[in-house]
Amino acid sequence: MTHRRALLAAPFLLAARPVAAREVADATGRRVQLPARVARVFPAGPPAAILVYTLAPDLLAGWPGRPPRPHEAAFMDPAAAALPEVGRLTGRDNTANLEAVLAARPDLVLDYGSVAPVFAQLAERVQAQTGLPTLLLDGSLAKIPETYEMLGVMLDRRPEAAQRAAAASRIIAEARDASALLAQRGRPRVFYARGPRGTETALRGSINAEVIEFAGAENVAVGPPGARGLAQVSVEQVLAWDPDYVMSLDPAFIAMARQDPLWRSLRAVRQGRLVQVPNTPFGWVDFPPGVNRLLGLAWLPILFGLAPPAGLEDRVAAFHQLFYHRDPDRALLRGLLAPAMGRG
Repeated sequence: MTHRRALLAAPFLLAARPVAAREVADATGRRVQLPARVARVFPAGPPAAILVYTLAPDLLAGWPGRPPRPHEAAFMDPAAAALPEVGRLTGRDNTANLEAVLAARPDLVLDYGSVAPVFAQLAERVQAQTGLPTLLLDGSLAKIPETYEMLGVMLDRRPEAAQRAAAASRIIAEARDASALLAQRGRPRVFYARGPRGTETALRGSINAEVIEFAGAENVAVGPPGARGLAQVSVEQVLAWDPDYVMSLDPAFIAMARQDPLWRSLRAVRQGRLVQVPNTPFGWVDFPPGVNRLLGLAWLPILFGLAPPAGLEDRVAAFHQLFYHRDPDRALLRGLLAPAMGRG
């Protein structure tokens, strides 16, 4: 997740809080009073929105940033995909103020991502200014099963949460096994290109590249000591890194790189390892860095040659059924998968 900051432009307001009936703890250990029944959740940013959608789409107040586009909605529950834009409290493009949060009439504000002290303080500030219970859950990949269990308690959806926690645990365990095999065989070196020109990337250790590194590959984009997050780089720098794979969620970049003389001079591009990461309805590597990245963990071992591609379509379809609440159209799904396997 990129750097986050709150945009709370409205004057100090307090919502009428329902009588608290139970106390829960979030991932930072903050103890918060919740009503007996949570009927509406305001997501602080896109990762939180997707998390709530995967577990309890009927409780989601809306989509921060923008609602799903038609080609994304085709893979989603129609009622949830049609929810309105509610603005966002976190990230570089925050648009929600206190009035917007209160107008959504939520029982709970949920953030999902870094649990560093600055974000725990943000949750405290939002709670103080809105009078609404505000919880922060850990967005790291390894914590996804635990996060579902915690959210199942908060939303009283324990059986549904247990299903998703178990599925996430299997994917994570398989990814760890694949990473160990790559460590023995030799880690593929990956450049993750963002944007239509491919010159933005996620530095090693950032949440935006966590899937690549968790799967056992080496992120070639290393910044100054201690640097994390996103950075601008030149094509010449990418040539110097000489990655084994170039990956991108952006089809415009993929098309450009296949024609541009500089990008075409890269060994990875010449050898057919310019890979389009699936990004519908949500990205498999980031965009946003949420639970949607589990599909990236399931896919990368196949891309790196540790498992055969047979069965990937069925496995992705099963994930969509459980997490995205829709059995995907198989023709659409095959169109999504083909570029990811070098057939697009």
